[in-house]
Amino acid sequence: MLRRIFIVAIAAAAVGLALFWWLTIPVTVAATSLAPHTPDLANGQTVFNAGGCASCHATPTQPDRLRLGGGLPIASPFGTFHVPNISPDPKNGIGGWSEANFVGAVQKGTSPQGLHYFPAFPYTSYQHAKVEDVRDLFAYIKTLPPVSGQAPDHTVPFPFNIRRNLGGWKLLFLDGMPFIPDAARSPQWNRGAYLVNALGHCAECHSPRNVLGGIVEKQRFAGGPNPDGEGWVPNITQKGLADWSEKDIAYLLETGQTPDGDTVGGTMGRVIRNTSQLSAGDRNAMAAYLKSLPAVDGPPRPKKKG
Repeated sequence: MLRRIFIVAIAAAAVGLALFWWLTIPVTVAATSLAPHTPDLANGQTVFNAGGCASCHATPTQPDRLRLGGGLPIASPFGTFHVPNISPDPKNGIGGWSEANFVGAVQKGTSPQGLHYFPAFPYTSYQHAKVEDVRDLFAYIKTLPPVSGQAPDHTVPFPFNIRRNLGGWKLLFLDGMPFIPDAARSPQWNRGAYLVNALGHCAECHSPRNVLGGIVEKQRFAGGPNPDGEGWVPNITQKGLADWSEKDIAYLLETGQTPDGDTVGGTMGRVIRNTSQLSAGDRNAMAAYLKSLPAVDGPPRPKKKG
């Protein structure tokens, strides 16, 4: 009897492991799935700025935001991630990648080696980007200067360092859906919604996270604790921006200045370096969308000590 129970248990464990392995297979993009495409470098530059690529991937402590040697540390409750080199360097960057490799990384969170990327790379938002935009971005990045040198390894403790587990995380937090315009809204509003939710990945910082590190959807854009443990990310729904006009929001995205005359800094300062490069039309579209967000209460902010 005990022997039969043991055999059944072993069989059940084997089936469970096989099911887990199948469900967590990293999704890749086949080159044959990509239709013929003529890259638009001007659009690629717009995507680069809207996507904030330089905010994380520009080599720290040097002024050129187009030198994408990586190395920036990103602290989180799950460990510290170091942003990789995505310059066109063939050895240390993405110079040896195919277009399909790049699309798979950005939209599926899968490396050219077929491994899951950690979601410190915001592919949960980038998955909604248009494939054509991602392909144009790849073409634009290839025009930038190659930078040698690799970023340090991530320092992520067990069990979070087991990348296969990220397949389960993706099942929970990736829907694989493209951005779908709202036919009841204006073209400007839809452009803003696309820039904010897909390329701009604003919700990645401006939303609270659950214990698994996924965005709390009912409090999307409602702010919360900074993932790196320092400070508080503001609520950008009408709960936080009720007194701001669309013009105020667009001006912030251009200059970094708030309506009360203050200037943003830190991570948001790096974001403004990107959004300031966008067209006025795109900044106005983002402002129109953000101003339309209904008021949502965020998590309670802890009281200051002393």
